[in-house]
Amino acid sequence: MNQKEIKELIELLVEKDIAEFEMERGDVKLHIKREKRPKIVQMAAAPMMQAVPVAAQTTMAVASPVTEELTQPAAAPSAPAEDDDANLHVVKSPIVGTFYEAASPGAPPFANVGDVVREGQVLCIIEAMKLMNEIEADAAGEIVKRYVSNGSPVEYGMPLFGIRKK
Repeated sequence: MNQKEIKELIELLVEKDIAEFEMERGDVKLHIKREKRPKIVQMAAAPMMQAVPVAAQTTMAVASPVTEELTQPAAAPSAPAEDDDANLHVVKSPIVGTFYEAASPGAPPFANVGDVVREGQVLCIIEAMKLMNEIEADAAGEIVKRYVSNGSPVEYGMPLFGIRKK
């Protein structure tokens, strides 16, 4: 398999939106894996562009939907909700996984809305690849908002808790 054939194969995979491909031909083994870009659903700050894709055609296909999604939600939130959230310290998910409020089913949650927490206190667990990762408070204060429910999938950077610092 020569470079031209590999390039054509990669272009086909991009066109068909295939994330992973593996092929064996004789003693040649080819494994292609490309990361999909996360879709930005909502942003409070001004829109920022991601890194420029390799092909100009891909840029056009990716940039348009993202721009539309960024401009629509910015006008939708009401002013009182923004004021409440502006004064909160938001604990965000450091990894992708599943959110759990307690160490096991039936156990009391690590933290509830209204609880006063100290810095370093465990707030929840995020399971990623069968590993249980304890998520700790990175600020002391009162938990006034929980953004996700028990057993929900979470993404990197997704808000988990809102803490009013004391």
